[in-house]
Formats: sequence, structure tokens, C-alpha cells
Amino acid sequence: MAVTIRDIRAILTCPGQVNLVAVKVETSEPGLFGVGCATFTQRAKAVVTAVDEYLKPLLIGRNVNEIEEIWQLAYGHSYWRNGPVLNNALSGVDEALWDIKGKMAGMPVYELFGGKVRKGVAAYCHCDGNSKEEVLEHLQGYMEQGYRYVRVQQGAYGGMMNGGTMKNGAGPLIDPDTIRFFHVPEGAPQGAYFDPKRYMRKTLEMMDYLRNKAGFEIELVHDVHERLAPIDAVAFAKEMEQYRLFFLEDILSPEQISWFRMVREQCATPLAMGELFNNVNEWMPLIEGRLIDFLRMHLSQIGGLTPAKKLAGAAELFGLRTAWHGPNDITPVGVAAQLHLDLASPAFGIQEFAGFTENEKAVFSGCPEFRDGYLYVNEAPGLGVDIDEEAAAAFPYKVYDDAWLFSRLPDGTSVRS
Repeated sequence: MAVTIRDIRAILTCPGQVNLVAVKVETSEPGLFGVGCATFTQRAKAVVTAVDEYLKPLLIGRNVNEIEEIWQLAYGHSYWRNGPVLNNALSGVDEALWDIKGKMAGMPVYELFGGKVRKGVAAYCHCDGNSKEEVLEHLQGYMEQGYRYVRVQQGAYGGMMNGGTMKNGAGPLIDPDTIRFFHVPEGAPQGAYFDPKRYMRKTLEMMDYLRNKAGFEIELVHDVHERLAPIDAVAFAKEMEQYRLFFLEDILSPEQISWFRMVREQCATPLAMGELFNNVNEWMPLIEGRLIDFLRMHLSQIGGLTPAKKLAGAAELFGLRTAWHGPNDITPVGVAAQLHLDLASPAFGIQEFAGFTENEKAVFSGCPEFRDGYLYVNEAPGLGVDIDEEAAAAFPYKVYDDAWLFSRLPDGTSVRS
């Protein structure tokens, strides 16, 4: 007799600094359930609604073994598709079903993908500072922890100022220092201001300083966060070539990917792209043209493990590598899902990792562990991470400071973050 879906529910919790969404799928088999990640922290409540009001009634009673069938059905059922809210909702169910399948098989999920091709997953962390000297100090601290790959940033993305001061929910303030620093016009609106040209100069100075002080043995990553005009991105990638980055991340926005060909033709700086993509087909021109080196996506943003494993296969065939998006706006179960794919994929490149707070570890048992530069799953059947719903309820949804999303150029023009 087939094991079927008995219940689906979204669990919204905030045990760290951002709102997280997990999805629990319960089955007709007593005690058998799965947990997946559906975190779209900027629109967390919309994802909860999509799970509870739309996916739940659609999927109850369906065979839990038919993961591909369920994914295709749910993906097309809304008719309008490819959006982050629905993709995250679908990811929560998809990852939970892989968790269930692993438990039914008595195996970790990586075994279902063909087994390990590596014993541990190399990770990189985020390192920043308000000056190049402070960045170096923090970098050396991470190196002492065992990290061999580190993303380095001086200041916030784009070197912006006043990205975190809120007033009556209206966005970041402009104070006199900002006005003087960026020479903004009279009556300039509130916003998180940044100067692309200054950002490029300061970042190149930082990279030169770090390489002179820390050498070339440590692998460095840098994230532009799509904050440059396309032609400036081309020039910046060329200048960064001398510092031998492991990769340069998101130098262009998803709307401007045609410029990658010009970058590729002019320099050999390794490139990573895709954090903001929603549909796996958005990568295809970049994959087929071999215009980037690392596929970088938020797994729940594209719909979970089912599409991600297909992208990993495409990366392998075209000589590209994966670098899944892994900041703090992902649940520990989402981190585990990435790691199971990392362990089994020949196309693996590197895994971003932001660590777990003590509260997150109290809510999510079985969190992956970091040891001397590598991440390890706990080898339990399924994804290996569970959620304590009572503990999760102790950390309710909260409105947090998202001022960094109010990005503006020095003349006050609103731009994407």
C-alpha cells in the first residue's frame, strides 16, 4: 500500500537575525515525516500562505515516492510560475519529500544521489570590516578557524552608508555625514547610499593590501552584489584578475547577463552568478556559452533539490562548478539539503556557510557541523535535520531592519540592491 501525504504545514520562526520558513510533510505512515526549507525571508508570510492555502490541498493524499511527479504538478498548477514565493513554497515540500524518501530507504539523501564523491564539503565564510586593516584582522581570525576560502568585503555591499538606521519604518535616514560624503542634492530622499566608483577604488586597494599581507595561499572571493553599471563591471573584473580570486560574484544583474560575454573575452577572472535567478533555464545561456565558472543559486528560490540536482548535472557536462547560496537566510535543513547534493556531485566547487546561532540549533536538531574548513552532515537517514515546533514557536516572526534594500546612488536615484 502506498505511503501518502497526510498533512503539510509551513512553520515560520526567527531564532536568529532573519525570518525562516520550514515545511513539514506528514505521511500516512505513523511517525514518518519530512522537513524542508522554504525561506524567502523578505516575503516569509507570503510563502506560508502559498504552502498552507495552495500546496496543502493540492497534494494531500498523493504518493510520497513520486517526487518528480509532485514537483511538476505543483510547479505548473499555479499556471503563472517562476516566482520566488511559489518556488520557495515548492522547495519546502520537495526537500521534505527527499527527506522522507531517505528515511524510507534507511539512507542519507546523498546515497540516493549515487553516494559520496568526497568525505567533507569545503566551505567559505563572509568576512568584512570598515577598513582594509580590519578586514585583514578578521580574515586572519577565519584562517585560524580552518577556513581556506573567505569572501572579503570592505564595508557593506557597494561601500554604502546608513544602511541600517530606520525612522518610523520609512527607511534609512540621511544624516549630515552622508550628505557630505556623497554630495547628495538638496531634498535627497531617504536611502542606503553608495558610490560605485569609490567602491571600486576602495575594493581594489583592499585586495592589494590583503594579497600583500596574507599572500596567495588563501582563496579569496568577492561579491559585487550587482551594484555596478555593466561597462564598469567589465573594467572591474579586468582589474581584479591580478589578485587571482577564487571567484568574483554577481558582477551583473540578472537583467544584464548578455554583458558576461564581454567580460569573458577580456579577462580570466573566475565568475559566479545566479543568486537572484528563479528559473533553472535562466542559467542556460551562461552554461552553454561557458560564460561563468560557478552556478550560484538559493536552492529554495529555484524550487528545491529536484531542479538543483539537474543543474548540477548540467554544470558537470559543461565544465562548470556549483557554489550554492548559503547565507543566514536559510534554515539548517536547507543547509543540509545543499550538503547532501555537494557530497554526491562531481561538479561541486565550494559551499557558502554562515554558521548557526545557538537558538537555531535549539530549534533545528541535527545541524551540520563545521570542522577545520569542511562541513559534515550527521549521516542519519534522510536529510538528518529535524525541527522542534514548540521551540520554533518561542521565536515568532518579527519585522527587522531591511534598510540595506533602500539602495540609492549619490544623486538619489533608487537602484536595486
